[in-house]
Amino acid sequence: MNGNDTLARLAEVIEQRKLGDPDKSYVARLFHKGHDAILKKIGEEATEVVMAGKDGDPQKIVYEVADLWFHSMLALSAFGLKPADVLAELERREGMSGLEEFALRKAIQREGTEP
Repeated sequence: MNGNDTLARLAEVIEQRKLGDPDKSYVARLFHKGHDAILKKIGEEATEVVMAGKDGDPQKIVYEVADLWFHSMLALSAFGLKPADVLAELERREGMSGLEEFALRKAIQREGTEP
C-alpha cells in the first residue's frame, strides 16, 4: 500500500459522504454550505499549518498538514477533480527546478495555453 492508495480511498469516502445528511456528516455539512465554506476552511487550515510551523512541533505540523490535505481534497471533489489529477501534475513537474516550472507557467500564461 502507498500514499496514492490512501488518497484514493479517502477520495472515495468523500464522494460517498458529500451527499449525505449534513446533520450526521461533517463532509456533507461542508458540501451543503457550498464552495465558499470549503475554501474558507482551507484558508483556516493553511493558517494553522503556518502557526504549527512557527511553533516547531513536528507532531502538530503533521496533524495540521493532514487537516489541510483533507480539506484540499474536499475542494478537489467540489470541482470534479481527484487526487490523481494533482499527482499527475506533480509527476509532470518532477525533475524540473522550481524556477524552470515558474518560468514555464509564466510563458504559458502569456500565450494563453495550458501546460
